[in-house]
Amino acid sequence: MNKQITLEEAISRVHDGMTIMFGGFLGVGSAVQIIDALVEKGVKDLTIISNDTAYDNVAHGKLVANHQVKKAIVSHTGTNKETAVQKNAGTLEVEYVPQGTLAERIRAYGAGLGGVLTPTGLGTIIAEGKEIVNVDGKDYLLEKPLKADIAFLRANIVDEEGNMVFIGTTQNFNPLMAMAADYVIVEAEKLVKTGEIAPEHVHVSGIFVNGIYVEK
Repeated sequence: MNKQITLEEAISRVHDGMTIMFGGFLGVGSAVQIIDALVEKGVKDLTIISNDTAYDNVAHGKLVANHQVKKAIVSHTGTNKETAVQKNAGTLEVEYVPQGTLAERIRAYGAGLGGVLTPTGLGTIIAEGKEIVNVDGKDYLLEKPLKADIAFLRANIVDEEGNMVFIGTTQNFNPLMAMAADYVIVEAEKLVKTGEIAPEHVHVSGIFVNGIYVEK
């Protein structure tokens, strides 16, 4: 199956009001060319799920700076000044999730779980409105799964089937998000023939990938 798509085909799947997952950590491991195209397209009222909101001039942080995001579900926002400005102005909703909990909530959807139990956030604003479950005398927050309409990932090496290899810390949230969206597109630094990646070197199976965009 030929999964390779153009940049135009990649962004054509995104419409106003969608929920999108972006792999990356402050832009490292992010699908920056696709994101730049989304900024140019001008889609709005997006809900984004990512580790952070990057910087106002980097990766998906540009979407925030361009007022295309209505809600961000992230672990921190301190590096993007626009996030704070819009949050204080009431034009951007931010749901803060502890980083480990964020990863587990994403993983939970991909694994078909109803949620995860964690003590992180008990007694803080993170616990507001959430169910507390007692297990063997210890309280836990029930954190529900996170899913997206579409996930944009980025990998250093991708084969024609969508099998991915990440170099260094670019792996971050990408593997988890590959399993937590209805449609998954990976931006590939390098595309190779099927079989060129040794099975033991595959970080994410191509079974999760719907489209491959090769960086220009």
